[in-house]
Amino acid sequence: MTYHGAVKVGGPPHVRELAHLIITKVAVGPYDNNAYLLRCRDTDEQLLIDAAADAPVLLETVGEQLATVVTTHRHHDHWAALAEVVAATGARTAAGRIDAEEIAVPTDLPLDDGDTLTVGNCRLTVRHLVGHTPGAIVLVYDDPQGHPHVFTGDCLFPGGVGNTWGDKAAFESLFRDVTEKLFDALPDEAWVYPGHGNDTTLGTERPHLAEWQERGW
Repeated sequence: MTYHGAVKVGGPPHVRELAHLIITKVAVGPYDNNAYLLRCRDTDEQLLIDAAADAPVLLETVGEQLATVVTTHRHHDHWAALAEVVAATGARTAAGRIDAEEIAVPTDLPLDDGDTLTVGNCRLTVRHLVGHTPGAIVLVYDDPQGHPHVFTGDCLFPGGVGNTWGDKAAFESLFRDVTEKLFDALPDEAWVYPGHGNDTTLGTERPHLAEWQERGW
């Protein structure tokens, strides 16, 4: 089945198989959050991005072994099931250093811009983007046999950057970080996996950057 990234709460996960990494996307909770399970093909080590809600669904998706849970930012809808998932799996927790203090479950591994996380033999680069929250992070997997894959939390969606609630300075910060750390650094083929809704690519969104900047959201 061709991967498309369109999932619904209560529906089945959707799986993308890369040369070295398997990505499983599942939608959970009342806010239609996306959670992403990454599994290294070589080692079977797993990492979960955003234990957002519906712990039983996430645990069924994960199975028996989970090494790490990464929380993309401090908003509760992205970590509502974190305590239950960690209790069941013993996984370590990771989050952006600045947002970590606002997450009720203690963060074992505070992350900074440019840090590297590993999932078995696969490497993820941490990018810190300021605006939706002060400490939001994005994870970039630069597939050595393909294009990059970018897990953006609530920093970038189809059609625009994340919500900054009319705060001009926050929008300008987020727009700048998204432009410099994602659009300027990665090719059009880079696939975007957002915290809610359907996937997109940087190439699809790139022509609209000036429009986003002008409208201010």
